[in-house]
Amino acid sequence: MSGFSTARQKMVDGQVRTNDVTDRRILDAMFAVPREAFVPASRQALAYLDLDLDVSEGTTKRYLIKPALTARLLQAAEIGEGDSVLVVGCASGYLAALTAKLARHVTATESDSALVAKAQGAFASLGLINVTCKAAAPAEGDPSAAPYDVIVLNGATEVTPDGLFGQLREGGRLVGVSAKSRPSRAVIVTRSHGEFGYRPLFDAAAPVLPGLERAAAFVF
Repeated sequence: MSGFSTARQKMVDGQVRTNDVTDRRILDAMFAVPREAFVPASRQALAYLDLDLDVSEGTTKRYLIKPALTARLLQAAEIGEGDSVLVVGCASGYLAALTAKLARHVTATESDSALVAKAQGAFASLGLINVTCKAAAPAEGDPSAAPYDVIVLNGATEVTPDGLFGQLREGGRLVGVSAKSRPSRAVIVTRSHGEFGYRPLFDAAAPVLPGLERAAAFVF
């Protein structure tokens, strides 16, 4: 095995499996998709560490969320082979690439145009033809390809993302990290008969996506 392949196997065995991720499709995807391909060359040595990895190209910090949290969110989403999925705030595209191994089609959004180009280049180099990345703020999603069976947030939100809820198909689900209160938690939101049900999954922390921050409180 190459150095990166060995590190990838250690990530899957030491970070992902040990966090109760048992879905074989997700484990296979995480071993197949090279995380280093989505990381700037100067930071590739950090690609498989248990951390939120800064992949910023512009002035706004953008991250790949921790591998274990990535896997647990995907497992909670229960993505089927025929599903249409939206990945919100995809940064350089790693989560979207993993999702493309599980779903029929993936639309990814990212607010940093340089990272959109990075993601598209990585998808092409890996031969992923069922995923595309578009420039858009996280709160906007991509209504043009809605409704979606699944929406996955590549980060946390401090507000209720109503605009994203409306892009879910009947029976669809959204997974991500809610940082509206402390401690922050991974959550799943499901749409049923036009209503939205909310269920906490487990304690989790992730960087807040740009535009999904809580409004600053007025201080006298």
